[in-house]
Amino acid sequence: MQSATLITYSLVAAISVISPGPATLLAIRNGAAGGFRAVLPSTLGNVTGLFLLSAAAMLGLGVVLQSSAMLFMLLKLAGAAYLLYIGLRHLLGRSNLAPSSAEAAAPVPRSAGRLYLEAALVATMNPKPILFFTALFPQFLDATAPLAPQFFILTGIFTAMSLASLLAYGTLAHRARRLLRQPRIVVWINRLVGALFITFGLALLRLKRAMG
Repeated sequence: MQSATLITYSLVAAISVISPGPATLLAIRNGAAGGFRAVLPSTLGNVTGLFLLSAAAMLGLGVVLQSSAMLFMLLKLAGAAYLLYIGLRHLLGRSNLAPSSAEAAAPVPRSAGRLYLEAALVATMNPKPILFFTALFPQFLDATAPLAPQFFILTGIFTAMSLASLLAYGTLAHRARRLLRQPRIVVWINRLVGALFITFGLALLRLKRAMG
């Protein structure tokens, strides 16, 4: 691949990765609650979801979704429902971004598998990477050259950036865990996170089928 293409792609990918989204919020929550042990499986789950989206774009599933209104609608509704579910749990106080001081004293451990699966589902239902891999990703592929090497290079760049970004967010949240665990701050942060997840869910509902 040409250097200019890789540079342009990397800049576009970096903007997409760094901008806060559901994966970032999960990294912050898990970092504040469980530190690196919680952030790592969540981050790996996110990377897995991104890889699946990229593979779907390469296999032409994006074209299938654009041509099948019913399938696209079903997937969109499922994704939006999941994001809205997470948002409502935070708003109702049933899921916390960071545990309060009382909860921190007797934490309820979350398994690595559960953290991994949650992040993978959020990644595959997140409007931001869906738009990136269905609308932008194909623009950087050279149809006259072998696609497999291009796929692994471009996907590798995006997932590596996501890995570094989420680990950084999680580490910062862990260092700020004392602040994040103050009861009043916990309440307002959970309200903000819940509202953001609901916003992401509504954004997914507004996603149009003609994305290319």
